[in-house]
Amino acid sequence: MARHTKTDILDAAEYLFSQSGFTQTSMREITARAEVNLASVNYHFGSKKNLIQAVFKRYFDHLMPQVESCLASLTPMEGAKGVEQLLYSLIPPMLNLNTISEQGTSTFVKLLGRGYNETQGHLRKFLMNDYGDCIRALVDAIRRCLPDLPEEELFWRLHFAMGSFVFSMASSQALTEIAESDFHKHVDIKEVIQHLVPFVAQGLAGK
Repeated sequence: MARHTKTDILDAAEYLFSQSGFTQTSMREITARAEVNLASVNYHFGSKKNLIQAVFKRYFDHLMPQVESCLASLTPMEGAKGVEQLLYSLIPPMLNLNTISEQGTSTFVKLLGRGYNETQGHLRKFLMNDYGDCIRALVDAIRRCLPDLPEEELFWRLHFAMGSFVFSMASSQALTEIAESDFHKHVDIKEVIQHLVPFVAQGLAGK
């Protein structure tokens, strides 16, 4: 029963956070959707910050080992082609998030976007403490593709690349509907990512 209660709380929080954001979602809304009382939330998570981190942890625990495997198996290439190869290798791990929930990939990216836009400072600390080695390895892999790029410029390009990724993925449903309406073509989330990768790669590697 306790395990089901904890999962119900996580499921409710994940949905509400992705739809309304972390700041706008109240604990009362979470308990109402999960059909539990506040004491249950406090027992399992202790605070709203801990609950937010637990929602992310479900995804990152699944994603990061696969990212590490991808990075370990890559043969480094320099330039935009190298960045593109690296980003394409990350598509299967991203799509595998759909095994966590029906719309796991898009939900995960919505949550990332919420955390990014709402300046959830504790999230950055949590991510770097728990997954910092993998995050640093990913940045280092991109850096090896772009050895002549100054560190400050890489920072800005990564920031803008993340913004493009989060926006495009968070609005993927709208993009697929527009593609179907304007071009009479059904596009799934995998195809959205495949269209996005060359654009982001060129942005990171561009002169």
